[in-house]
Amino acid sequence: MTSPADSSGDRIAAARAYVDALVSHDPSAVALHPDCTRVEFGVKTGRNGGHITRSLARGPQFRLIHRVSDFTATVDGHSVTTRYVVHVRPKALRLGATVSETFVIDEDNRIRAIVAHFGLPRPQRA
Repeated sequence: MTSPADSSGDRIAAARAYVDALVSHDPSAVALHPDCTRVEFGVKTGRNGGHITRSLARGPQFRLIHRVSDFTATVDGHSVTTRYVVHVRPKALRLGATVSETFVIDEDNRIRAIVAHFGLPRPQRA
């Protein structure tokens, strides 16, 4: 039997795999349910798991991201709330935007839903 601590760690790992794919553009480690959706500020930007996978791999909106920092995650049941900073190109400008995403993770540790909010890119410390 899986303990609650193990489940929390697995759920965080599922969310972290998605965040890592924002930088690597390799979604192969991201476990998305086929019916997964992504919503940004109330607008659906990912209509299903396949669409989100393709966006991670080839979406121009993610190509600007070159690094993620300050990642934190909290778990509440099947929801994982992450907070982090995405650093965007061009690198010389040192711009980063804060991101808050909530992931709904199912019993098989697949992402069922993603709700994202983020700020405008602002100058970051070196």
